Amino acid sequence: MTKTLIKAPFRADHVGSLLRPERIHKARKDFQEGNITKQELHAIETEEIKKIVDKQIEVGLQAVTDGEFRRRFWHTDFLEHLNGVEGYVPNHGFAFKGEETERYDVRVVGKISFNPDHPHIKDFLEFKEIVGDRAVAKQTIPSPNQLFNAGIRNLEIYPDIEEYTKDIIQTYRDAIKAFYDAGCRYLQLDDVYIAGLNAPEIPFNDSAYSREELIDLALRVVNGVLEDKPEDLIVTTHLCRGNYRSKWAFEGSYAKIAPTLFAKEKVNGFFLEYDDDRSGDFGPLEYIPNGGPQVVLGVFTSKHGELEDKENIKARIEEATKYVTLEQLCISPQCGFASTHHGNILTEDEQWAKLKYIVDISKEIWG
Repeated sequence: MTKTLIKAPFRADHVGSLLRPERIHKARKDFQEGNITKQELHAIETEEIKKIVDKQIEVGLQAVTDGEFRRRFWHTDFLEHLNGVEGYVPNHGFAFKGEETERYDVRVVGKISFNPDHPHIKDFLEFKEIVGDRAVAKQTIPSPNQLFNAGIRNLEIYPDIEEYTKDIIQTYRDAIKAFYDAGCRYLQLDDVYIAGLNAPEIPFNDSAYSREELIDLALRVVNGVLEDKPEDLIVTTHLCRGNYRSKWAFEGSYAKIAPTLFAKEKVNGFFLEYDDDRSGDFGPLEYIPNGGPQVVLGVFTSKHGELEDKENIKARIEEATKYVTLEQLCISPQCGFASTHHGNILTEDEQWAKLKYIVDISKEIWG
């Protein structure tokens, strides 16, 4: 069978999540209160996914997502459906700038493996059928490194971090194969953990490893997962410093991880957060191999609706070409518009205007 290679990431791309419409918020509430069935909730979500697929295509995006409309959080919904992992309500949420998040997390309760009946596989099959051949159906999942966040690993089950690492790698290899067999050819690993390894004080860490050892381990995990991946499967990494109701969790440039992860991670592209001063300068991009992964500059923000100054955007892209060729660059928002069901503080109209603006500017720059 002939394999068709897609050229993702695209010049104008986006991270994945979109603001949930009020109809989904109401349906979720109705389901929780027992007023509608799970099947009725699913049907409503499907109808709204069809609408936003059409809208993404309308604004000119070549890669479209389901907006993560069936999820509450960008990561926990996927992780808690792995064998050996459960979701739970901790005593505290995560500390973001000026706000504590809704309390919800995951923890290991048994040996980790991929669940062949994972609901996200079925969800992707439905989503891909909705998209058809009109665009590329992009799937987002949390990076395997998210399972190294503080409090998730169970030391009674996994006293040896190497055994834990081995099981996580195999779990994700099986997950990627399942998505590939379902027809996925564009997969994104969302990784707050790796971005956190740049922070002055590493958040979410409870191990005895040094920063350098953790960075090396993070690289080993991703590359282990991607070993022998199909040639026609595009995999990207999205590095994020937190995105919750337009708030952020931490700051720090990419300088500490760049010599290892930018230089050696075997992905097809990096989605990087560059929407404000917290992100540092473009200097770490010098470690991206020439002709290697595409670099998607997140120079637009998903945290508010105001459109960025076009000339400033063009100047920033020009600045980035000091380190990476223009041919290797793409543009996008720095993160999704709704990493959790709460969504960022902007309107749906502002969201769509921003995505169209990114597409329009990309055409001016790359043609």
